[in-house]
Amino acid sequence: MEQSLGRRSFEAVAQFLVFLAALIFLPAWSLRYWQGWLFLAVFSAAVIVTTVYFLRADPALIERRLKAGAAAEARRSQKVIQALASVLFFLTVLVPVLDHRFGRSPVPASVSVSVAGDVLVVLGFVVIFLVFKANSYTSGVVEIGEDQKVISTGPYAIVRHPMYSGALLMFLGIPLALGSWWGLLLLIPMTAVLVWRLVDEEKFLEEELPGYRAYRQKVRYRLAPWIY
Repeated sequence: MEQSLGRRSFEAVAQFLVFLAALIFLPAWSLRYWQGWLFLAVFSAAVIVTTVYFLRADPALIERRLKAGAAAEARRSQKVIQALASVLFFLTVLVPVLDHRFGRSPVPASVSVSVAGDVLVVLGFVVIFLVFKANSYTSGVVEIGEDQKVISTGPYAIVRHPMYSGALLMFLGIPLALGSWWGLLLLIPMTAVLVWRLVDEEKFLEEELPGYRAYRQKVRYRLAPWIY
């Protein structure tokens, strides 16, 4: 018998959070890492709250979000992009943890900097939450849903890919939250991969989603107003 959507969702969340905890504390080789605990608590709370809310408000969205990762992508280019993004997420956590363990870039005023990093992570989740509320067709893969229409309200009235904007806020915040400056260097390749993904995605949407070309002309910026 197929498991309920709620059970599948929480199993996926639990597996990911256990993986994230292991990724933080095994390389740190210590449980005395308050930055790691605070980040894990903030990230876990944001994921759980978002999941619970949309299981009630928009279960179809959660179903679409469960279909994710390189293997789920239909386009070869997106398979490569998803694989690269997964590796970079792994490194965005691992590098700061190792940096903390070996003390290569002690962060001045570590409490304030780490808390600021966690605030950026929360802001990233807030942006993504607003994206989910505005667009029920926000899938984990590049695809067109049945009866899908162009969304031009909410965050989509500001930039064309607000979910990636939120993701970049998180990737900026994670190294700081974990107490590392060196980890910020990974924001460069991650930004490049996200730009590659959205450019490739826009080509697909122009071909497959009626009205998207007009939307591109209406909303000029992809990720950040007045910048890109």
